Amino acid sequence: MEERRKNRRTNMPEKLKIRKLGSNLHENEVEVQVLDVSKTGIGFSCSEVLQIGEVYESFMPIWTKEVLHAFMQIVRIELLGDSYTYGALFIGMPEIDLARIEVFQTVNENRK
Repeated sequence: MEERRKNRRTNMPEKLKIRKLGSNLHENEVEVQVLDVSKTGIGFSCSEVLQIGEVYESFMPIWTKEVLHAFMQIVRIELLGDSYTYGALFIGMPEIDLARIEVFQTVNENRK
């Protein structure tokens, strides 16, 4: 598969819950396993079938124990075994939160 990412990805083994935009609290909530994160998007896996183009809301904890409120749009789906991996773009994320992701990546790289 051709690499099309514009920003570097950093592993972020974290579970979080996402819900379809417009859903009531806990309605259509899905637990996902985050695989990696970048300044522009997120890769994750889950057993649920999501649709390309759908927008989901999430609250993503980061290493400082802060939680980033993010909206993401599904842009890629791949079936691997009995689960799906997804690629999603962050939409409408404030610049300050994008900067926090970059700091997270820098801190992770310096730990290696």
